[in-house]
Amino acid sequence: KVPAAERRKTSSELIHLMKLDGFADAYPKVLSGGMKQRAAIARALAGDPEVLLMDEPFGALDAQTRQIMQELLTDIWQRYRKTVLFVTHDIEEAIFLGDVIYVMTSRPGRIRTTLAVDIPRPRTFDTLTGPRFAELRNQVVGVIHEESLKAVESELARA
Repeated sequence: KVPAAERRKTSSELIHLMKLDGFADAYPKVLSGGMKQRAAIARALAGDPEVLLMDEPFGALDAQTRQIMQELLTDIWQRYRKTVLFVTHDIEEAIFLGDVIYVMTSRPGRIRTTLAVDIPRPRTFDTLTGPRFAELRNQVVGVIHEESLKAVESELARA
C-alpha cells in the first residue's frame, strides 16, 4: 500500500503536469472534454504502469484540443519514458506520436505492415510539414488504401 503522503505528492505533481491546477476537487461535470482526458491520463500514470494503453483517447476532441493533447502526451513521454500503446485511426496522429506504426488488416485483424517512424524527437507541429512526415504519411495511406480495397473485394465475394 502506498502511504497517504506519497499519494498526495504524486497526485499534486500529476495535476500540475496535466495543467489541471485549480480543478483538483472539481466534479467531472464541470470539466471540459480535454480536461477529462488529462485527468484520465493522470489517473493512469498515478499507478506507475510499465505500459500505458490508450485506445482512441483523443477521438472525441475538437482539432485544437486534440493538438494540445498530442503535445502534452509527447511531453509526458519525454518525462516518464513509458511504453505507450496508442490506438488511432488518425494517420497524422500516429506519425506524430509514434516510433513504430502497425497497420492492421480488416477481418481478421492482424498486423499487415510495420513502419518505423524515423523522425527525430522532440517533435513539434512543424514536424507535420516536413518532407519525411509526408513520405511516411503517403506510405501509410497507400497501405491502408490497398487493405481497404481487399476488404471491399472480400465483402463483395461473400455477398
